[in-house]
Amino acid sequence: MTFFWVLFYNFFLYPFMFIAVSIWAVFNKKLKEGLKGRFRSIEKLRAYFSSVDRKRPVYWFHAASHGEYEQVHPVVAGLKDIEPHCVVVVSFFSPSGFNNVHDKNIDCKVYLPFDFIWSVRRAIKIVRPKKIIFAAYDIWPNLIWIAKYRNIPTTIFAAHFTKGTKKLAPGIRSFYRSVYHAFSAIYTVADKDYLCVQQIVSPNKSPVIRVLGNPRYDQVKNKADQFTKKHTISVLLREKRIVVGSVWPEDEAVISESIIRLMKEDDEVFLLWVPHEPSEEYVNQSVEKFTDAGFSTHILRSKKHLKVNRARVTIVGTVGVLSKLYWQGQIAYVGGGFTTGVHNVMEPAIARLPVLFGPRYHNSHEAEELIRDGGGFPISTSEDVYDIVKRLFADKNAFLKASYAATDVIHNNLGSSTRVVRGIIRD
Repeated sequence: MTFFWVLFYNFFLYPFMFIAVSIWAVFNKKLKEGLKGRFRSIEKLRAYFSSVDRKRPVYWFHAASHGEYEQVHPVVAGLKDIEPHCVVVVSFFSPSGFNNVHDKNIDCKVYLPFDFIWSVRRAIKIVRPKKIIFAAYDIWPNLIWIAKYRNIPTTIFAAHFTKGTKKLAPGIRSFYRSVYHAFSAIYTVADKDYLCVQQIVSPNKSPVIRVLGNPRYDQVKNKADQFTKKHTISVLLREKRIVVGSVWPEDEAVISESIIRLMKEDDEVFLLWVPHEPSEEYVNQSVEKFTDAGFSTHILRSKKHLKVNRARVTIVGTVGVLSKLYWQGQIAYVGGGFTTGVHNVMEPAIARLPVLFGPRYHNSHEAEELIRDGGGFPISTSEDVYDIVKRLFADKNAFLKASYAATDVIHNNLGSSTRVVRGIIRD
């Protein structure tokens, strides 16, 4: 069946995807930027490797975006500690990764070349990687198939499958079996992901499959340790502030009314509002919304001076500071759970905040862990937000129990990056 899927992917599926994305890019700035970057990837790889000592081993990592690179960072750092002379190439699909990731351990950063056979063959011929490593989910069939044909080992780590994943559906599973079976090693986040992989791959000559966890826990802990050396305060001594992080309009439609209600009932409740995309238009709309509700507002635009002032509502008009801002709150709401899937719930958890999020959280193993242990709370309605936040603020014991549970989820999952590095070297 692999031969059939190779033909289907190359003569129908990927060309259709390429045409659709090219048309869509006319109306989408990010897609347009990514396409332009991919057209230059081969040239950039050729320019870099023209001056590299080809005796140095090359590891090619791929991450979809900035968020997925949070999983890659501690693995790359660990690999560089063991093999300091290796070359690390990192490719990204999204401009958010290519533009915002700045890591001294990356030797060459590019957009992922197009997944056409000729593009992939050219890229592999230039890079000559010792191993190609994918983070989490953004896998590209031709890159995997051609690497296998060229006897280049491929690994995917932090593999996670959502509940009811379509990868197990009849027909679709056959396609993914042809892809996953071509991997040399698959490292999953949890046991249930391991079982899911076993259902996808063929039992004959299957890749190495191990449960090694998610290195993103290590990265979140490392970043928190660096920040809290100078900025640390007990969660109980902080102001009664709700930190709403990575909020989308879909989140706002559900949660804003209940938060405004809570703030009107209790003058000691403050709000830190962090849009997912803080455009000037959206920030100004948020100011108007909360001003009309009767609250003083302040716009935070600095990346250096993050101390929130005494305005009842602080709206953040910059990016890249959310992980630090959580340390000035007591309860967090993380956005994305009413759109494509909840965003990073680890950052508020390590800051000792009970975490609320929307119903689409199955993309996040850590969100499921938070719910299981009592540190996370899925919400579907405005009343859910009101009831949970009011109870946590009113009941000190319930608040502390949720706070400790949230932080324990992080501490109980540390050590994955070391296991993944060992796996990459060993398998």
